[in-house]
Amino acid sequence: MEIIIGIMGGLGLFLFGMNLMGEALEKAAGSKLKKIIELLTSNIFMGVLVGTLVTAVIQSSSATTVMVVGFVNAGIMTLPQAVGVIMGANIGTTVTAQLVSIDMNGLAPVALGIGIILYLFGGKPRTKHIAEVLIGFGILFTGMDFMKEAVKPLSEYTGFTNALLTFGKHPILGLLLGFGITAIIQSSSASMGMLVVLASQGLIPLNSALPILYGQNIGTCVTSLLSSIGASISAKRAALIHLIFNILGTVIFLIFLNKLVVTAVTYMDPNNVARQIANVHTIFNIASTLILLPFNKVIIKLATKLVPDNHTEDDDVKVVKFIDDRMIETPSIALVNVEKETLRMGEKSKQSLDCAMRGVLEKSEKDISSTLRKEKRINELQKMILNYLLKLSKAPLNEESREVIDSLFNTVNDIERIGDHAENIAELAQNSITNDVTFSDHARNELNDMYNKVLSTYTYALESMRTSDVDLACKVIKMEEQVDIMEKSCRINHMRRLNNNMCSIDNGIIYLEVIANLERVSDHAVNIAQQVIAQSVNEK
Repeated sequence: MEIIIGIMGGLGLFLFGMNLMGEALEKAAGSKLKKIIELLTSNIFMGVLVGTLVTAVIQSSSATTVMVVGFVNAGIMTLPQAVGVIMGANIGTTVTAQLVSIDMNGLAPVALGIGIILYLFGGKPRTKHIAEVLIGFGILFTGMDFMKEAVKPLSEYTGFTNALLTFGKHPILGLLLGFGITAIIQSSSASMGMLVVLASQGLIPLNSALPILYGQNIGTCVTSLLSSIGASISAKRAALIHLIFNILGTVIFLIFLNKLVVTAVTYMDPNNVARQIANVHTIFNIASTLILLPFNKVIIKLATKLVPDNHTEDDDVKVVKFIDDRMIETPSIALVNVEKETLRMGEKSKQSLDCAMRGVLEKSEKDISSTLRKEKRINELQKMILNYLLKLSKAPLNEESREVIDSLFNTVNDIERIGDHAENIAELAQNSITNDVTFSDHARNELNDMYNKVLSTYTYALESMRTSDVDLACKVIKMEEQVDIMEKSCRINHMRRLNNNMCSIDNGIIYLEVIANLERVSDHAVNIAQQVIAQSVNEK
């Protein structure tokens, strides 16, 4: 019982330390990791590099592959891109195995001590993130020490050691054990840590450890497979590609490369089984990638056949395009995509406003109906983006990213309000058609001029958000002042026409309501621009 408690306690510390270290590394990486999405090109080699780097930072290949499933599900990553990132994730996860195989008993307390001091007395957020990395590192190796101490008595039980030896003779049993352990604890790094612990205490020889190691590589696919439930066909294929890749790699190594790899790692570290296991893990993932990378199209075709199209999916029906809950596994990358989704919502509001004004100026019932349909979609987008932002705000993020989230809450609401004003204008257009209201040429020209100025103001506001351009945001504020002047001029001109019997009261009511709604649109555009300026100030 003491052994079980010791192993569970050590494993818990190991997992907590690894998660803490991964989250702190991601916070420290901040904007650099946010820009990783820009590297996701059709170049599969770049995908491998991206997958390796991301996994090395967040310390979890499962989290990376779940993120990939989310990207594919959102339609912003293709299957060829996904293959590269998944292969890279397998390479990136070897960093943890290499770390835990090194005897760092003396470094763990030092790392904890320095980390705690920096965390307590460090004023800057970046210092605290580095402190958390050190604390996570110390806790991880403290957990390893706990597990080593817990398994020491097992060397006295010949039944246990004999059981471990059988895995060398019956590799299928080892595969199943490795698969089962990793599937249960949802972490190949943790199961690899347990294997290293047993090896470091002389409880398991290399020949018995290798089938378990290969099984762990297959078991790590369970997380991405589970995450693909309910996802799109392409996302299911991405998760399946992860499984196919790891199974093929395991078959190649078990049948063809096992003896060669054992000879190589034994030569490198003849008396250290823990290091031998870590080196096999690294060689396995790098070699599998090099061998299978040229056959990526074949793997995609196989996944496509295993998960055929059901012809029931329609991308146009999807409300959101860039966001997916699976991406929250990597919060800084998820933040990039929620910004893209917000800008997409902004474009929809702009289209809605354009349709509404055509309804007014051209008496187009088709455009009026289009505005009302778009407004429903904008409201759905607002709800989904705000819910996503709420979930994302609970994820581990640095202060800069949290300020961006706060800014996006306000921006999303401003964009939704612009959609509301477009709806108001569409309803006014419908009233003008129903009551046969006709504007004079002067009034139409004034409305058109004011609308063009408001549309430019809003377009520049969205562009300043897209590019983080403070100069453009300042230009929006100046343009809004011009809109205010135009509104006052329109009101004065309207009163002049009314006094000269050039328009009716009914015409005037609709006219004044339209220019009031346009002026409010420019106010919300200024709010968006001010968020860009405030964000720039916070970054400095």
